[in-house]
Amino acid sequence: MARGQCAGRGFIDRVTIQPTTSAPRFSAIVKLSGGAGSPAVRIQLVWMGQRRVPGIVAGAELSFEGMASPVDGIPTIYNPRYEIIGRPEEH
Repeated sequence: MARGQCAGRGFIDRVTIQPTTSAPRFSAIVKLSGGAGSPAVRIQLVWMGQRRVPGIVAGAELSFEGMASPVDGIPTIYNPRYEIIGRPEEH
């Protein structure tokens, strides 16, 4: 993947919170919405300087945009603009 502007919509597959001994950083892997039969595409969203981002939890649906670049083979957007579309139902 080349570096460039990126926008998408999908569901948060997982989140990662860094230990308190590390610099503040919060990340989420988003599984992009695609058509039936399409291979799963994932993108990493990273919020620098944050230990948590309200509403960003596994299962939530969101739209996002920002400048993407490959990091360890995964398309990554730092400090993305985002909008939470739906939250997972609580049981």
